[in-house]
Amino acid sequence: MTKTDNLLKEKDIDALLITDPYNMRYISGFRGGEGVLYISVNQHVLITDSRYTEAAAGESDFTVAEENREHKRIDILKECIERDHAKILGYEDCSMLCSEFFKYNQELDMEGWVPMGQSVNNLRQIKTPEELEYLRKAESIGDAAFTAILNFLKPGLTELEVAARLEYEMKQHGAEGFSFDSIIASGVNSSMPHAIPSEKKLEAGDFVTMDFGCLYKGYCSDMTRTVVIGKADEKQKEIYDVVLRSQAAALGVIRAGLKGCEVDKVARDLITEAGYGKCFGHGLGHSVGLFIHEEPRLSVADQTVLQANMIETVEPGIYVPGFGGVRIEDMVIVTEDGCDNLTHSPKQLIEL
Repeated sequence: MTKTDNLLKEKDIDALLITDPYNMRYISGFRGGEGVLYISVNQHVLITDSRYTEAAAGESDFTVAEENREHKRIDILKECIERDHAKILGYEDCSMLCSEFFKYNQELDMEGWVPMGQSVNNLRQIKTPEELEYLRKAESIGDAAFTAILNFLKPGLTELEVAARLEYEMKQHGAEGFSFDSIIASGVNSSMPHAIPSEKKLEAGDFVTMDFGCLYKGYCSDMTRTVVIGKADEKQKEIYDVVLRSQAAALGVIRAGLKGCEVDKVARDLITEAGYGKCFGHGLGHSVGLFIHEEPRLSVADQTVLQANMIETVEPGIYVPGFGGVRIEDMVIVTEDGCDNLTHSPKQLIEL
């Protein structure tokens, strides 16, 4: 049985079409990301082209069907459907392009299409022991890169140079790629939570926020640290202390059984009480796995009840336009009575 077999019964569908590359990998083991899965009670078929068929056969226990000019994907799907006498097909409406669905709907003679919503993605929420080890290793690579970058940072470097060096260090320590484009924001740029690294040079007195992550065995890491070039002034120390205390408070309460919104509230209330509530606009955190932003989230709106072996980031921030900002982010495994923090880099204010 595959991880999706129960969905066939729950959704009352004859077969399921998987097109999202992350879900393809999770369900079949195939890492190539190009192709589609057809899943029914009787058939588990991975359709891809000649660039990937050999790798797919080694990575997956699905039947691998090669698509080409003479045997197109739609033809293979028709054959699968005919063998099953399938009438109702589930599809990933949250990730499939409208144009792609229109083509399938035109060419496949189905009596009905059932949108799967988040039901396939939700299979990835609770991590297996193997996944947790991959995530732990990925985050340890980030820790090593952060340790190395502290010896590199100095006035005169550009944000782009810092990003390049940080990514080099992650590769040197075993990363196979990056979870996302590194965020390096210095001085007034650090008031932008997702600032794009620029040619701005680091200057004495700057906050430098570094948000970065890598891939290990396909699994993402995610961490953020903020340091000061030179000596911090009193306002910088105040803001940093509020963020640090808010993160510590959230880490102190997060556990299985709480809702994501309840954890968010702990950190948000502390920041609000300190007078910076309007300067914390994003959610407290999100899950991480094969993709960098997964569900559930720690946010004002998320009512999901956390369960053991879910992964969450805990990343409060304060961002003051024209001045700068601070974000501190750890990645944790939710446990029955708390959390297992995978991020071990120091969090006290570092002045370089």
